[in-house]
Amino acid sequence: MNKQDIYNYLREKAIWHEITEHKAVYNMTELSEIEIPYPEADAKNLFVRDDKKRNYYLITVKGDKRVNLKELRKANQTRPLSFASEDDLMSIMKLTAGSVTPLGILNDEERKVIFFLDKDFFEEPELIGVHPNDNTATVWMKVKDLESIIKEHGNCINVVNI
Repeated sequence: MNKQDIYNYLREKAIWHEITEHKAVYNMTELSEIEIPYPEADAKNLFVRDDKKRNYYLITVKGDKRVNLKELRKANQTRPLSFASEDDLMSIMKLTAGSVTPLGILNDEERKVIFFLDKDFFEEPELIGVHPNDNTATVWMKVKDLESIIKEHGNCINVVNI
């Protein structure tokens, strides 16, 4: 699914969302330079794999948080974690670096990606801002709707304290 496919999908499913179009952003610093309507709901996404390249994980946290992969590993009993390659990102989620997003899981045909979602998104206002598989826009939606989309697609989702 590309950006337009994501917009169409959200409309077809009647999922409330708002779209903020913006210049391409590749990291949280660049995003902070853009005026966005819900800065408290922006998400940072990390695509990682275990040391055997058997398990792939998408970690989505509030934009201002740091992720300690060793702590995440211990808390969730995974093998050692490191960043997945751009080739893995493209082959599994059909995304390029800088465009990593939970909505990319909809491109995971084999349901390989295990999704770790920061439980802090479920606090007021219960919104999340993610790319629509393209880093030139942010889609704002209810976090429960995002959770439902991922579950419906068939990927494993874990709401965790990060």
